[in-house]
Amino acid sequence: MTDSWANFRAEVGADLHLDLAAARGGGTGAGLRTGLRDALREAARTGRLAPGTRLPSSRTLAADLGIARNTVADAYAELVAEGWLTARQGSGTRIAERATAPGRRPAPPQGPRRPAARPAARPVLSLFPGAPELSSFPRAEWLKAYRKALNAAPYEAFGYSDPRGRPELRTVLAEYLARARGVHADPERIVVRSGYVHALGFLAGALRRRAPATRAVAVESYGLSFHRDCFRAAGLRTPPLGLDELGSRTDELNGMGGVGAVLLTAAHQFPTGVVLHPERRAAAVDWARRTGALVLEDDYDGEFRYDRQPVGALQGLDPDRVVYLGTASKSLAPGLRMSWAVLPAELVDLLSPFDNTTSTLEQLALAEFIASGAYDRHVRAMRLRYRRRRDELVAALAERAPDVRVSGIAAGLHVILELPPGTEQSVIRAAHWQGLALEGLSAYRHPEAPGEGRDGLMVGYARPTDSAWAPTLEALLRSLP
Repeated sequence: MTDSWANFRAEVGADLHLDLAAARGGGTGAGLRTGLRDALREAARTGRLAPGTRLPSSRTLAADLGIARNTVADAYAELVAEGWLTARQGSGTRIAERATAPGRRPAPPQGPRRPAARPAARPVLSLFPGAPELSSFPRAEWLKAYRKALNAAPYEAFGYSDPRGRPELRTVLAEYLARARGVHADPERIVVRSGYVHALGFLAGALRRRAPATRAVAVESYGLSFHRDCFRAAGLRTPPLGLDELGSRTDELNGMGGVGAVLLTAAHQFPTGVVLHPERRAAAVDWARRTGALVLEDDYDGEFRYDRQPVGALQGLDPDRVVYLGTASKSLAPGLRMSWAVLPAELVDLLSPFDNTTSTLEQLALAEFIASGAYDRHVRAMRLRYRRRRDELVAALAERAPDVRVSGIAAGLHVILELPPGTEQSVIRAAHWQGLALEGLSAYRHPEAPGEGRDGLMVGYARPTDSAWAPTLEALLRSLP
């Protein structure tokens, strides 16, 4: 009895699945050859076996299938003749490279040829906010940390881990956050998550499970829509707080019934760049103490300040009422999928053993990267680079577009360009035709936010590579009114 599938093993180091039971043919040699030929042809035709894929030798595949070697060789030969396979000495038998199926030719053009319409310009440059300069990721230092961490990892690190994350990383983070951001961080109250949204989703679920259950989370009137989506997916309402030159109006929390938490970007409001005024910081914490609510502090780019000393984390005012949220997405790269939260004790008790999906080896590498001082060195180097870019941007705007007001320049990886009312979309369209992708400030406005919206551009000056920075800046300047 033959198998209906085959795996080819050490010879080419991959697995091949062939469904002979679904193919034509019976148990005879001719029938098996027909079934094998049809199964291979179907796999190639549908693209399941990609062009260039090397097939096992006739001997290996025959052994896997439990059929005669000549049966496989004959099936291969027929498919080579049909053009589905190629067979070259020293290269083995492979799925053929082809643009169209054998026997088919492209349809001839109908009627006279006409020149194609000029396509709309497609942006090849980007000033989207929210991302660092990825080409500067410290590959050599990261690889060094990864190797050292891997060699030093205990055996148990390769098993199922603590849902809070590896103790090595939590211990290093506690020291770093206390030193660099003024966070009161006990390693036992730090949890590591796979990116900021994963952390926010965990918190949304924890807020629903706490007693009394949270039904609504207040958010800033300008912010990221998918943060609001995380809360709404957990069944939580997201009423907006007003926002002015002193930051979010945390005094409004007192009049919001049913709100059990508030999400704030206190050190550098996203996207406007305003620092939350000390009185409003205190008001948020006082409200949380009085009502038993929680403040969720998003410290997304707290390391990048240029014109004054860093603003310490809000969490330092009351570690039992403030959840501190940080990430490596801005300081290193979003692709690491690494974030952390410093929790009040009541939320630690709500952790689920299924919450943590972050790679243990990545955690150990990041722990070594921070402990060795490489993280601090990288942040300082990028801070200087981003500051130079910001200065070049501000100087160019002052010279070429003096009527455009720039705000939010003291920190972070983006600035706001204030525009006259009603002009935001026309400038974005002009940038598109310059090959430049831009986002408007209106895209970040809460749909229920009170008052009139503001027209402006979010200019993420960190994103372009060094070689792309000059043409990107020039494209921006040509797009402005």
